[in-house]
Amino acid sequence: MLIQITDGAPVDHVDAIARLKRERNAIILAHYYQEPEIQDVADYVGDSLGLSQQAAATDADVIVFAGVHFMAETAKIVNPDKIVVLPDLEAGCSLADACPADAFQAFIDAHPGHKVVSYINCSAAVKAISDVICTSSNAADVVRLFPADQPIIFAPDRNLGAYVQQETGRDLVLWQGTCQVHEVFSEKKLVELKIRHPDAAIIAHPECEPQVLRHADHIGSTAALLRYVQQSERQTFIVVTESGILHQMAKDAPGKTLIPAPPEGNCACNECPHMRRNTLEKLHHALRDLTPRIEVPEAVRQAALKPLQRMLARDLSAA
Repeated sequence: MLIQITDGAPVDHVDAIARLKRERNAIILAHYYQEPEIQDVADYVGDSLGLSQQAAATDADVIVFAGVHFMAETAKIVNPDKIVVLPDLEAGCSLADACPADAFQAFIDAHPGHKVVSYINCSAAVKAISDVICTSSNAADVVRLFPADQPIIFAPDRNLGAYVQQETGRDLVLWQGTCQVHEVFSEKKLVELKIRHPDAAIIAHPECEPQVLRHADHIGSTAALLRYVQQSERQTFIVVTESGILHQMAKDAPGKTLIPAPPEGNCACNECPHMRRNTLEKLHHALRDLTPRIEVPEAVRQAALKPLQRMLARDLSAA
């Protein structure tokens, strides 16, 4: 892809990325919500759980994380000796921003005796004061690992927390954060879309509002939604999550019809503005310059590593 002009010569970012990746012994990890051209140059494309597992297992010297800040932080937490770069340091997350560590610590202090399950969409500082981390792929399973009489705080996503309550029958204390993308889907427009496509399956991410989820034929993480489209005998799907996932769905389930669910307003609100801050050019420059780098203070990193390891090992013995 020719984008940038340098001294009169066009720069092919794809070729430059491939060359630098070899020279740096680098791996590119990309979330499903990234732009298609970034997904296509990545070594691994996945959801938060898959990306965490890949980050923990890689023997690369450099990790280029095409995602948002908390994801790159997670990679650094499990790889303190590796260089971790994020193409755009301003690629944040509304959920992580909605849960400041100092306010969350006060919330925890107000609920003595509760264990803390935090969704991976949170800062390293919040992970550091949590007992175990979860993703949308395993949130219900993580909660089920605790004894039935153990009180639990679930943060920061109230919608995922409500879904986990429904799935597990547990009474959770919920932090009231939401994802700015998943809270904008319109129930009215979704129903109208289903009327126009009666044979379509509605598939939705559990970060969506409950009134939207009640119409879903299948609820799951981005990876689970992708598998459902691949394996289902249905041919048409209304997809209620960030629209970046449609690229991989189209590649992995060719011939199937994919319809992005509409937001409330006449906008591109079903696209995460933070994810879209990353571009192929910025990814190229991050590999070239090894900046912007992600750093996590060592005390925070060590504290945050423990609940991440408990998630990856499914071991709550020390929680």
